[in-house]
Order: sequence, then structure tokens, then C-alpha cells
Amino acid sequence: MKELPPAYDPKQVEEKIYRLWEESGYFNPDKLPPPTAGQAGKRTKTFTITVPPPNVTGSLHMGHALNATIQDIIIRQKRMQGYKTLWLPGTDHAGIATQNVVEKDLKKQGISRHDLGREKFLEKVWEWKEKYGDIILNQFKKIGASMDWSRTRFTMDEQYQQAVAEAFHYYYKKGWLYKAEKVINWCVRCQTSLSDLELEYAEEPGKLWYLRYPLTNDKRQTTNDYIVVATTRPETMLGDTAVAVNPKDARYKNLVGRKIMLPIMNREIPIIADEEIDMAFGTGAVKVTPAHDLLDARIGEKHNLPIIKVIGQLGKMTELAGPLCAGLKIKECREKVIEELKKQNLIEKEEAYTHNVAVCYRCNTPIEPLPSLQWFLKMDRLAKLAVTAVKKKAVVFHPKQWEKIYLNWLENIRDWNISRQIWWGHKIPIDGENDVLDTWFSSALWPFATLGWPKKTKDFEAFYPTQVLSTARDIINLWVARMVFSGLELTGKKPFTDVIIHGTVLTKEGKRMSKSLGTGIDPMVLIEKYGADATRFGLIWQAMGGQDIHWDEAAVVAGKKFANKVWNIARYVLQRKFPEKPLLKKITDSENAKIIALLRKTQKSVEKDLNAYQFGPALHSAYDFIWHEFADVFIETSKSQNDEETDAVLYFTLKKILVLLHPFLPHLTEEIYQNLPDTKNLLMIEEW
Repeated sequence: MKELPPAYDPKQVEEKIYRLWEESGYFNPDKLPPPTAGQAGKRTKTFTITVPPPNVTGSLHMGHALNATIQDIIIRQKRMQGYKTLWLPGTDHAGIATQNVVEKDLKKQGISRHDLGREKFLEKVWEWKEKYGDIILNQFKKIGASMDWSRTRFTMDEQYQQAVAEAFHYYYKKGWLYKAEKVINWCVRCQTSLSDLELEYAEEPGKLWYLRYPLTNDKRQTTNDYIVVATTRPETMLGDTAVAVNPKDARYKNLVGRKIMLPIMNREIPIIADEEIDMAFGTGAVKVTPAHDLLDARIGEKHNLPIIKVIGQLGKMTELAGPLCAGLKIKECREKVIEELKKQNLIEKEEAYTHNVAVCYRCNTPIEPLPSLQWFLKMDRLAKLAVTAVKKKAVVFHPKQWEKIYLNWLENIRDWNISRQIWWGHKIPIDGENDVLDTWFSSALWPFATLGWPKKTKDFEAFYPTQVLSTARDIINLWVARMVFSGLELTGKKPFTDVIIHGTVLTKEGKRMSKSLGTGIDPMVLIEKYGADATRFGLIWQAMGGQDIHWDEAAVVAGKKFANKVWNIARYVLQRKFPEKPLLKKITDSENAKIIALLRKTQKSVEKDLNAYQFGPALHSAYDFIWHEFADVFIETSKSQNDEETDAVLYFTLKKILVLLHPFLPHLTEEIYQNLPDTKNLLMIEEW
């Protein structure tokens, strides 16, 4: 038999094997060969995964590497089972993120996008995309991802733009799209609106000021001549149009209906009762600024309060803030207001207070809630579609616990603000509109727009609906829920059946990885050091039951050792005499029979775990059998046995091990398989 080199070297193998796969064309479902006897008929069934499209600005991080490995395991197993498998790759234009990157690039040259104008700026973005946009796709190749590169999609492709326009017009004709001035989240830095889901929250030390608002003299008797409200943002008081208390709060029962004189502005405003007021916060009485707080906006709408916009889109105070503060920056205005209130003896006290500040998820600038004219999509009917799909198990979450986040958001949803005031993205397809659509509006169409929708293309007919979506928990609502209702409403079919929510890769101490803090790990460095298969092993070895991974590089080292172990097993078996006859059904030797029985048991265990999307346990089962049962026990015993049956058992078990391990360690197993004396095909299409 053939002799393998003495040591396994991933650098000599992985790129060579990946080229072999690409040249075969088998990543493309249309080029797969007819099924074998054991795969009979299954090539008539398709199995599709569309990759969660990474941003064109991105490079592979540990979460991408874990998710890509999970999807590749599924696709490789299904391909070996005989399915006509499509794993469709692509990237997202990532409106705000990409615009920020290109603007930073221009800033180094002393140019702003406004200097260039919209058309020239967009040319620069396309240039940037052509130069850098495929970095992450090439990194997917490095980890062994068996995607059909011939079908690579981009959310700004011409066909995809047509799909986005079609979806917009569909909702518009339904009467579900409308334009209105509402309080939205505004990023002063990016100069655009953001949805609630695009905010992040940062803890910030600040102060809680207790302000005295004088009651007007309306001849009713009270013990005080003022009401005290607590606030972290005293500058917004200039736009107050009410003070609110909870109707159950006995302290203020006699004050509801009274009026106060708003300090500095000298404007009379009412004291109202609303059940949304938290009696435990501050004094239980809060100022209501409908223009600059989302809860206040809701309260204002219920009570028909005026909306006074005192903060503008550039983060400066407007004329409506009055002569004291008009034109000032927010921080400057805050200082002025505090100074003036102190002069008038209207500050009861101030105390240290740590609070969560909403910041832009792209640039970390604090968000300003303010009224703005925007496009909104009505969500009531669409949300019900998505809720029903999960409640009736048409769409199933793995692990099940994540459906709670999905359902909670959908059952308390507000209309979706879909317009963004940036230049890079899908332009709203109505004449005279300069805004673009929220990036998530277009990515919500990903499972079907990538396959040719709204046209009934050959791919759409063959590969939609898709079967599996694997993603992270932080985009369950941003993306998963929106794909579900978009697919159901626009195509009449659910976009996928199973949603795998994989764990987050954390530091060893259990904290989020951060490039800026130096705690991020680059999977490309691991691949360079240990090889792609060892990196895949390290990720999946630690992926147990959907729990977060406290990253330990020792698991990758273990993967490298395991790859060497499998290599040495193969070397030993190939140095034995090649069995002239296949393994007989009746095995006479008890040790030979025992190892085959353990092999069958392991195959069933791995199959069961993979069907349940339990990737870590599946790998652990395979590892334990290969290392401890086959290598440590059976191979050692076999060294003193030189009979034909033992040779046949060794060779048979080796081949089955390669099949079993192929989805996990594809390069290593394919390399060994190509060195077997009776190999006729690629392992990637052999029978599972």
C-alpha cells in the first residue's frame, strides 16, 4: 500500500486540497455527480444554506469562524448523504459601516464626502469595495468553507437592488409604508436615524439632578409650592410640556391636574397621571419632553401634549430652546441650565448616578432622540406572521430558549423606521427621495433575493425555501425575525425551517472579545499556526449545547495533536497488507467484532448529535472512539495479529473514520483518502 509522509503538515496539504475541491466543481450543486447506491434518489432533494452575509468592511473574527465551521459541517454531511447541496456565499453592503470606513479614508486625504458630492462619493465607495470587499470571503476559503463561489451575491448587485425595490413597492401598494414625523433615534455623528435594535448601551457615570418646578397659584391648598422632578438630562427641560406621575402614587394624588411654571422658559405646563411612570425612580415625578425621549413621546401622544424640538440634528440647541441656550452644544447648554437653576434656588440636590447611555452601534456616539420626518413600515400584520411561524413550529429555534427573545420583541413591536440619511445603500425608490433604506430592510430578503426573487428563476424554484440558518443571538430580532416575516409575506413560504443560535466566543475569563482592548483573537493567526482543521476542531470541541465558549487555545493544540494521531493511524493501516477481499459480514475474531460494534455505535451517536445540531458532542464521540478505542486498544492489539480479517477490519474502520471526520476535519481526511489504494472519488462526495 501507499506510504504517507512521516508527519502531517497542514501547510503542505490544506491549500492543495482546497484547490482540488474547487477544481472538481462539486461546491456547485449542478455539477455534483449522480448519487451512489447508498445515496439513491436524494440528489432529487435540495438542501440549502445561505451564509449570513458578513459586512464588506469585515474580516474573519472568531464568531464568523465558528459559524462558518458549523455550516460547513452541515453542508458536507448533507452532500455526502446525497443531497443536492447549495451553500450560497455573499456579502452585505453595510450602509453606515461602509460609509464610515470610506469617510475615514477620505479624511486622511483632507477630503469630506460633501467636498466630493453624492455621485463621486459613491464612486469612491465602489472603488473601496472592489479593492477590499472580498477579503472575508477569501478568509472563508482558508477555513475550508465549501461554498458555491459561482453564486456569490452582494446586496448592492443590480438584481438584488431590483428585489429591494420590488419589496418596497409591494409594501407601499399594501398601504403599509408611510412617511411621518416621529421621535426617532438620531446619530449626530453619522447624521442618520437608527432603529432601536441598532443601538448599543454603554454605562456612563453621571449625575441625577433633582429640580424644583414651581406650582402656579390656582387657589388649591398644597403643602409645598413646588414639585421635585429627577433627571439625568436637565438641558431637555427647555422642551418640557408636562410633569407626569403614576396614578397609583398617593404622594401626588392631589397634584394631578395642577399646573407648574416651567423654570427658565416661564411656560405653564400640566401635571398629568400615566401608568408608565416608575414610582421608584427619583421622586416618582418626572419631566415629560415628548420631542427628546421615546417614552415621553408615547406619553405625549396619549395625552395630546405639544412637541417642542429644542435639540437639532447637528447636536446643537435650536431657537426653541430660548435665548439662554439657542445655538449652544448640548453639554454647554446643560452647564448653563444648571447654573441658572442654582441662581433661582431651584435645584434641591444632585447625586452621582451611573446610567446606560444609548450609543450608535457603528461609531459609539451618544444617540439623541428627536422628531424627524422618516419612512415607517407598519409592523402589526407582519409581526403576527413571524410569531405564528414559530408558535406553530414552522420555524424552530435550536436551542429552544432563544425563541423567547424573538417572540418578546415581535409581540411588543413598534413600526419600523426604514429610512436612513446616508448616501451608500439602496435609494428609496420614489422620485425626489434622497434617503436610503435601512441595511436590514435589504438583508431581510437575503434567503430569496439571492436566488433570483422576484423572478421565479431556476434557482429560486429549486433551492427555496432554504433549510437551515445558523447565526448569533445578537441579530435574532435585527435579522432573523425580519427574514421570517419578509419570506412569508413576499414569497408565501418560510425562508428556512431550523434556526441554530450558536454560542458567543468569549475570552477565557468569560468577557467579550475586543480588538481595541487587545483581547480579540484572529482566526487567521490560528490557521497559520496550527492549520484550518485544528482551528475548526478547537472551535467545535468547545461548542457544547449552544453555550458560550470561554476560549482556550489548548483546544486548538488538541486539534493539531488529534490530526497527527489520525495521520499516524492511517500510516499504520496503509503499511499493513491491503485486504484482497472486503470485510465479511460474519467476523470470527472477538476483538475484530468488538471494534466494528463500537464503530457502529459511534456512527449512530454522531449521526444523532448532528441531526440535533449538537456539534461539540458529535466531535467528542468521534474523538473518543478513534483515539481511545481504535488507536489505544485495537491498533495495539492488531500489531500481534497478521491475519487477513484483521487487515480488512483495520482498513474498513479507517475508511469509515475518514467519512465520519470529514465534515469536521475536511482537509486532513481528504488528503488521507486520496492516498488510499482503492479511492475513485473525492471523499467530499462519498457516501455518509
